[in-house]
Amino acid sequence: MEIRSDAKSHGGRQLICAHQSIATGTEMVCSLFLPPQAEAGPVPLVTYLSGLTCTHANVTDKGEYRAACARHGLAFLAPDTSPRGPGVADEEGWDIGLGAGFYVDATEAPWSEHYRMWSYVTDELPALVAAEFPLDMSRQGITGHSMGGHGALTVALRSPHKFRSVSAFAPIVAPSQVPWGEKAFSRYLGPDRTAWQRHDAVALIESGARLPDLLVDVGEADPFLERELLPQMLETACSAASQPLTLRRQTGYDHSYYFIATFLADHLAWHAERLA
Repeated sequence: MEIRSDAKSHGGRQLICAHQSIATGTEMVCSLFLPPQAEAGPVPLVTYLSGLTCTHANVTDKGEYRAACARHGLAFLAPDTSPRGPGVADEEGWDIGLGAGFYVDATEAPWSEHYRMWSYVTDELPALVAAEFPLDMSRQGITGHSMGGHGALTVALRSPHKFRSVSAFAPIVAPSQVPWGEKAFSRYLGPDRTAWQRHDAVALIESGARLPDLLVDVGEADPFLERELLPQMLETACSAASQPLTLRRQTGYDHSYYFIATFLADHLAWHAERLA
């Protein structure tokens, strides 16, 4: 990996890294914060998956996570949300194509050539950072926002052995049943809705997938709450499956990074307890 920038922050190192991805066939850029404890040896890793239209830079610039990570000794990894570059398929609209990879491996043309974000975030990127930085990959957590909250939930539900802690901000919990997910899945995965279920957190829980516990925050003033996010569906599925869930509805908060920055330190403390 090429380190594009390396800045000291809260006693640790805020890195921006780039590499050529085998999964996507493109250059990919990510953000990695190493807390000061990493100077003494491997530290736990929390991966943050961003939402629609975002790159690695959104949470890096607006997330306000470094103080909490330094306090708890957590590394913080933020990948991009899609492949980018010449020849990468795109489509008019902000909720499909560039910045909207939905953390799936596309099976349909033209998306299947580069849109392999599932393989990238679950296999390729973790292996790369583990090989180059002092990270304890036996102590991993995952979180994310909106489309990235969907990604965090589905990645963890399908790979529970990899993650000791899972949380999400305003996740799309049932993408196969809402407009954002239906648009993305129909293009990336094709018309067969049974193929969509492997990327739907509610469907996975209903089919028997389990996590030790789960923390979710949503803002009650989020304009996407009742059309795209539907947290009540996750609540119902978890209740029926006896899946432990802490769902916090935050009064007055919306979908923005003001909301995420307010509660991200809470989430990191929650992860730190489980990754100790």
